Amino acid sequence: MKVVIQRSKRATVEVEGKLVGQIDHGIVLLVGITHEDTDTDAAYIAEKVANLRIFEDDQGKMNRSVLEAGGSILSVSQFTLYGDCRKGRRPSFVTAARPEHAEPLYELLNQKLRDRGLHVETGIFGADMKVQLTNDGPVTLILES
Repeated sequence: MKVVIQRSKRATVEVEGKLVGQIDHGIVLLVGITHEDTDTDAAYIAEKVANLRIFEDDQGKMNRSVLEAGGSILSVSQFTLYGDCRKGRRPSFVTAARPEHAEPLYELLNQKLRDRGLHVETGIFGADMKVQLTNDGPVTLILES
C-alpha cells in the first residue's frame, strides 16, 4: 500500500460536479493499493497516519499528530500511484490491485482511521474525481507498507 500524505488547510473532492467529501484542517490521503496488500497493510497505514507527527506544536515544531491537532482526513483512492513509468511513454498499471481486491482494503483503511477517533471523508472509489486542496506548509510525505 502506498499513500501520499498532504497536510491541508482545506480540501474537497467532487464527482460529476457534486461535492462528496470536504475537510478543513487535516490530512489528504491519496491511497494506492497493490495486489499484494492485505488487511495487515491497511492496519499499519492507519496507525502510521493517525500518529504521524506532522502538525506544529506551540514552539513551531512538528510534534503533533492529526489526532492531537484535532484534524480530519480526506481519503481518496488513487490506483495511479502504482503506475510504472520506466518503460515507454505510457504508464503501466499491472501492479495496481483490481477493484474487487482494492476497494475492500481502501474501506478497511478508512474504517481503521475512524476507529481511532478520526473524522474521515472520502471520494467515491473508482470514480473520476476532482480533488482540490490547500497544502499547508507545504507538507507532503509518501508512506508505504
